[in-house]
Amino acid sequence: MKPVLAIVGRPNVGKSTLFNRLTRSRDAIVADFAGLTRDRHYGDARIDGREFIVIDTGGFEPTAREGIVQAMARQTKAAVAEADVVVFVLDARTGLAPHDEEIARFLRSTGRRVLVAVNKAEGMADSPRLAEFHELGLGEPIPVSAAHGQGVRRLVEAAFEHLPPAEPEAVDEDACDDDRPIRLAVAGRPNAGKSTLINTWLGEERLIAFDQPGTTRDAIHVPFEHGGRRFELIDTAGLRRKGRVFEAVEKFSVVKTLQAIADANVVVLLLDATQGIGEQDAHIAGYIVDAGRAVVVALNKWDATDAYQREMLERALAQRLAFLRYAPVLKISALKRQGLGPLWKAIGDAHASATRKLPTPVLTRLVHEAVQHQAPPRVGRFRPKLRYAHQGGMNPPIVVIHGNALEHLGDAYRRYLEGRLREHFKLVGTPVRLELRSSQNPFDRDKARGR
Repeated sequence: MKPVLAIVGRPNVGKSTLFNRLTRSRDAIVADFAGLTRDRHYGDARIDGREFIVIDTGGFEPTAREGIVQAMARQTKAAVAEADVVVFVLDARTGLAPHDEEIARFLRSTGRRVLVAVNKAEGMADSPRLAEFHELGLGEPIPVSAAHGQGVRRLVEAAFEHLPPAEPEAVDEDACDDDRPIRLAVAGRPNAGKSTLINTWLGEERLIAFDQPGTTRDAIHVPFEHGGRRFELIDTAGLRRKGRVFEAVEKFSVVKTLQAIADANVVVLLLDATQGIGEQDAHIAGYIVDAGRAVVVALNKWDATDAYQREMLERALAQRLAFLRYAPVLKISALKRQGLGPLWKAIGDAHASATRKLPTPVLTRLVHEAVQHQAPPRVGRFRPKLRYAHQGGMNPPIVVIHGNALEHLGDAYRRYLEGRLREHFKLVGTPVRLELRSSQNPFDRDKARGR
């Protein structure tokens, strides 16, 4: 699983700048918790082949007792509890502050591995001003400049030098090998019924579950069989940590969900039919799509809804989860064991679609037939020409289309091509990615040379 790095510190020391530098994006998944007025942000990062999850937090006051500051402190403490490594960011320009010493005392009490990152330290690698940060008792301070990227690589190397190397991800091989179990994750908001569904599955099959410790979060992988097929269930249902557990972590661990989605072949997005579809459901669904995972949507507690609630759910599905129209939607009751048979069939169909082999001659013929039925629209003096196609990967299926002026192919026509491919190969529950590769026009190259 991906290791987790949490960024903490007092306000205005550059935590968000460092977060953006590590993730190379200002986009992050927001974890919304009921009753909390401030959120922590999650993002994926990749440096020198090492992939990890970064958590950005607000200004931290460990001893806050009331109001918005206390809510922000709870968020930060939850992030520290989820992390493998904590980066304590300080400001080299303002120097050490009493607030910093208060945060340091809290971090020392957690037992987490902590790195001291002295930000805004451009050209201060050998400055004696860094010596005062040794007073925190958290080890050698590392000078960085989040705004300019100086020292960030060294910081990441120091953060993960004591962690085992990440296992290479081989999605295609896993997906195509029938001897390997299908990795199945159940993701959703708190109280959607994830634990009930998992326990119902295990109770029906009467299997002995065992723990395979992965990271410090002790995520549980449960091997079991259904219908003659082997599965490996990735449990994201609020596992308790060793030692103290913060309230927010017990309610919902975003890290567990993100890691489970990244490790899975198929994800069951479990929605609480009695609560409707919220923003957090849409965030999780968006992450599943971005990760390219096959997905099945399950509306749990369907038996506890009335006609009005069901009508509102249908509308919410069409509006908030419109980008998941290719995913099958099942109505189930995990508690009463209703609808679980069709759910297993949908899981199998989604995995088969995600790992289906798409022959090159068939793909090319489908592309030509699509163009004959509806030619791509002309853009200025350009009309895209689609010549041939082949499969570029599995889980999710990737179709590479070659031709001329394909950069002018609009989104509507891409969706049209995707629909034709889905219809022919009966692809359900999996995203389909199109890669467009235009051949070089020799006349354009001559013009560039001034001929």
